[in-house]
Amino acid sequence: MRKPDAGVVLERLEARYGRKLHTELKHSSKTDLFVAVFLSPQCTDKQVNNVTDELFERFRSFKDYAECNTLTLMKMLSGINYYRTKSKNLKKSAKIIIERFGGRIPRTIGELTELPGVGRKVANVVLNECFGINEGIAVDTHCATVARRLQLSRHKDPGKIELDLMGEIPREKWGETSNIFIALGRDTCKARNRECGRCVLKDICPSSNA
Repeated sequence: MRKPDAGVVLERLEARYGRKLHTELKHSSKTDLFVAVFLSPQCTDKQVNNVTDELFERFRSFKDYAECNTLTLMKMLSGINYYRTKSKNLKKSAKIIIERFGGRIPRTIGELTELPGVGRKVANVVLNECFGINEGIAVDTHCATVARRLQLSRHKDPGKIELDLMGEIPREKWGETSNIFIALGRDTCKARNRECGRCVLKDICPSSNA
């Protein structure tokens, strides 16, 4: 079976999971969202949400993060993976945001990825969720799994998968692609024990075992 048309894929997934899905990371401001996304690599949303409840009560601005005691920050983030490195990088990034960008979150991939600890995935999520800007597609493990099973990409490297998806999907859909692929990945297209029989793409997916 050939790879399906990306437009048909998105149409079916939107009908099943809804349109304009957003991150499940808890936040009440753009600063909160930036920090939550910053902490999310190699973690589940639940892990991040568990530590940010207290974090966001104590730290309200990038100035708070920039001036905080690193050991205190590490203690508060100890429930997530790589908390030591993330704590140090978060403080460094907060200082740069204040000094170079006047305390405002940068609005380009290039500027965001210059911040310590920020890769393309984090930058893409921040741009889309905070500002509705589509510069690329955030590729996490769910998104990568779905893309490969649909044969929209044959690569394992997230950067190469992103480029493949950007070539298949209209730019105006880039921002929602990651969240809707994540919804499918969490529901039926799991890395292990996938449930193709329940999937809305079972008749057009080259990897379907239904």
